[in-house]
Amino acid sequence: MDEAGRGPLAGPVCAAAVILDIRAIPAGIDDSKALSPRARGLLEAEIKACAVAWAVAFASVEEIDTLNILQATGLAMRRAVGALSLKPAHALVDGNYAFRLPCPVRTVVKGDALSLSIAAASILAKTARDRMMAEMDGVYPGYGFAQHKGYGAAAHMEALSALGPSPIHRSSWAPIRLLNQARTQPLIDGDA
Repeated sequence: MDEAGRGPLAGPVCAAAVILDIRAIPAGIDDSKALSPRARGLLEAEIKACAVAWAVAFASVEEIDTLNILQATGLAMRRAVGALSLKPAHALVDGNYAFRLPCPVRTVVKGDALSLSIAAASILAKTARDRMMAEMDGVYPGYGFAQHKGYGAAAHMEALSALGPSPIHRSSWAPIRLLNQARTQPLIDGDA
C-alpha cells in the first residue's frame, strides 16, 4: 500500500493497494516520484492488467479537514483494502506509521523504493490522484491544478491570493485557514 496527496493544499488524499502476481510483474516498476508521467501512465495500465488484485480509494477534503491528514490517509487505506477482490493476509505500508487496517500491517520505510508491491501502489495512487486534480482544473479554473496537483507551488499561491480558496482547498491547513481569516476580517480604520 501507498498513498498520494498527503502534502498538498487542495484535493483529496488517495491510497492504493496492489497484490502483484509474482509470475507477471511489469518491468520498470519504481517509486512513482522517480518516473515520468508518461511512464507512470503506461505502468498503471500494466499493473492493473497483471495484478492479482488492486484498488484505489480516496478520503475527501472534508474528511481531511475533520479527521486530520494522518487519520484521513488511514481511512483511504482502509477503503482501498476493503475494495480489493481478495482479502490480503497482510499489508506492506510505505512509511513508519502502522495504520489500522483489516489485516496485519508491516511498515517499510522508503518502501516505494524497496518493495515492488508498494511501488506499484504508489503508481496507482499517484496516477489516480493526478487525474482527479486535472479534472478539478476544469471545474475550478484559474488555480492550475492540472500543473501543480494542489501542492504549494508559487503559481498556486499566486492564484490563491487572487481568487481565494476553492471548495477543494483544505480549509484546516494553515495557508488556507490564514487566507480565509484575512478575507473575513473586517477592515479597521486605516486599512482602506
